[in-house]
This record gives sequence, C-alpha cells and structure tokens, in this order.
Amino acid sequence: MFYALSMAPHPEPMSKLHAIIVGAGIGGLTAALCLNQHGWDVTVLERAPALTEVGAGIQLSPNAMTVFRALGLEQALIDVGFLPEAIELRMGESGKRLLKAPLGTNSEKRWGGRYLHIHRADLIRILENTLNDRAPDSLQTGDAVISYAEDNDQVTATLASSKEIRGDILVGADGIHSVIHRQMLGDDAPRFTGNVAWRLTVPTDTLGKHAPPPTACAWMGKGRHAVTYRLRGGTVSNLVAVVERGDWQQESWFDEAPNAIALADFKDWHPTITTMLSQANKLYRWALYDRAPLSNWVDGRVCLLGDAAHPMLPFVAQGAAMAIEDAWALASLVPQNKDLVTALSNYQSLRLPRTSKVQKEARNNAKLFHKQTLPEQIAAYGPMWLAGRVGPELAFLKQDRFYSYDIVKEVS
Repeated sequence: MFYALSMAPHPEPMSKLHAIIVGAGIGGLTAALCLNQHGWDVTVLERAPALTEVGAGIQLSPNAMTVFRALGLEQALIDVGFLPEAIELRMGESGKRLLKAPLGTNSEKRWGGRYLHIHRADLIRILENTLNDRAPDSLQTGDAVISYAEDNDQVTATLASSKEIRGDILVGADGIHSVIHRQMLGDDAPRFTGNVAWRLTVPTDTLGKHAPPPTACAWMGKGRHAVTYRLRGGTVSNLVAVVERGDWQQESWFDEAPNAIALADFKDWHPTITTMLSQANKLYRWALYDRAPLSNWVDGRVCLLGDAAHPMLPFVAQGAAMAIEDAWALASLVPQNKDLVTALSNYQSLRLPRTSKVQKEARNNAKLFHKQTLPEQIAAYGPMWLAGRVGPELAFLKQDRFYSYDIVKEVS
C-alpha cells in the first residue's frame, strides 16, 4: 500500500498568476504587496529612474491602517510616524478653536485602527523595502509604459524601450494623468478646481511657541484654509495651505516658489501659519485637479486604481486611503484560477460607489472650509463650535462613514 502511494504521480505545482502594476506610488506599491500576499507574482513598472524623496505629510486614517495591519506593516509605520492627540478645527486668522475631539486610543476603540501622520517619503520607503524583501526584483524603474494590448489569455504592456511584458491582469496605478486611463477611457482632461495648495515641512524646534499643536488641525478662512500636523515622532511639522485662485494652474511636485507669495496669500493669519510659511527652506505649490466620478474603470483584464480611477481633492484626507483600500479589495477579488475578467468587474462594483461618495465629499468640503462672509461662517461653523462644547465626539459622526469602513473584513 505504501509503495503504491509513493509511486503515484504528483500533480504539477500550480503556476502563480502574474499581475503587471503600472506606477510605484502608494497605491501601486500597496497593490503589489497585497497581491503578493494573496499568492500572485507581481511586476511593478515605474517610469522614474528611482523612487525619490518627494512629497510631504500624509494622514493615514484607520480605514487605511487596517490594510497595513493585515500586511504586517502597522508597527513599522507607527515607528516613523506621529500619532496625533486629537482632531481640531480653528479659525485661520484668530486661531480660535471651534472643536477639539480626542483621538489616541479612542481611534482604535471607535474605528478599529490608529490614526497616523507620516511623511510620504517614509511610507514609500517602507513599502519599497518590504516589496524588495518579499518579491525581489519585482520593481522595475526607468522605463515608461506607453500602451497595453489584450488577447483571450493575457495582457501585454509595451514600454518606451519597446520591451513587452505579459501578465494575467494589468493595474493602472499611474496617477491622475494615467497612460492606462487615457487608453481605456480617452483623453478626458482633469478639472482644475480653482484651488492652489502650498506644502512644506519644517523642523518643529525652529518654530518655538508657534509650533502647530500635536493634532490634526484644520484652520478655516475666507477663500482659503490650512491643515497642520506633525511627522517623524513630532520632530517635523507639516503644513498644507490652500487658497482659491485661478491665475496659476501648474501641477508639479517640484515647483518651488518664494515664501513672500505664500505669506501674501495668508496675510493676517495666525502666527502658527505665517511662522511656518516664513521658516520653510523650501516651499512648494501645486494646482489642485480632480475628476467627476467615473462610471467605468475596467477593460477586460485591465483595471484602474487610486488617482488613475478617482482623483480627489485633499479636503477629506482620503486620497491615499482610497488607493490603499482599492489595493486590498483588488487582491482579494482576483483569486487564483478564477474568471479574472469577472473578478475585475466585481472589484469595480465594490469600489466605485464608495470612492464616488468620497470624491463628492471632498468637493463639498472645499466650499465648507472657505466660507466668505460672516453670516456664512456662523451658519457653517456655529454647529461645530456647539458640538465642541456639548460633546466633542459628536464631530466624529461625519468621520464614521470613512474611518469605520474595514475593507479587510468587507472582502474576507
């Protein structure tokens, strides 16, 4: 009996399916890690020659952190980030606090995850290093994908170097100006929103008494607003300051501008804001673009993810979180040896309603944060002030729909 069993032929090992991911930003790298954890081979194609230290702070809300917990990265991110004490709303000129709602352990209890501030470069570094460790040689830089083609069995990505790579699915995670989006849906240019954002980081110890509070703090004013928070254990302070203006529409991570222009945009604002603007060694600005929600982001074996599918204004701090949720959903819905075309359609059906709501909420917040007249401000901010006095956690009711969502449980 034993001899007969030992001589029985063993089935050939099942080959892994292969995902091509275009773009090595937060969404693309997270998708690669999620797919790898779900048993896929992955190739990440990035046009830049290297993943550089660009960007500034990112807010990772609990709905994003649950994914990183599932990937085994939660503590590594916390170690290099900053856990804010509370969420705050203040008036931009006076600094008058409208609301302060505690976070800390409340975040875990209420939403099932931590609320973390982290520098984009630190997040990208951890994702890149983890991918290199778990899937060596899967990241390829310095060659741009220019098109894709499908047949009945696979999809082929063609690169600028004329190299071709074949896989079972292709994921367009290449941002708001996505090449994959353009081929799939046509050249529908993103919409300039009439907002320009300043961004900077500055060592906290150089700000003295004008350092921002150890919170996630939004400062609101007429036709403009700012968000301050701390990074890297509190040693670095981050500012994003948004102003309505239509005379400048350049979109670039690298466009430096004089401090004096930003200070003019926020003249007479609270010293916390003006001190940060004046102390920054480098001050970057970029025009904010978005798109209306799409009705489709799947083409056979090809799908979009993150900003390639649903670019949004940063006014609910959910852009990165939506891409991270996309990544886990996609990996969970394309299991081995199933109908991949149907699986990608199911991915779209799950994700499109949620991301569309967040896109619309971000547009609405642009109006909420920028009330122009005193009566408008009283009508909008009065209830916030009252909630802060009666029960600060009432402010969390609006965040619950974002932060309580657990994509890991949703698709388990």
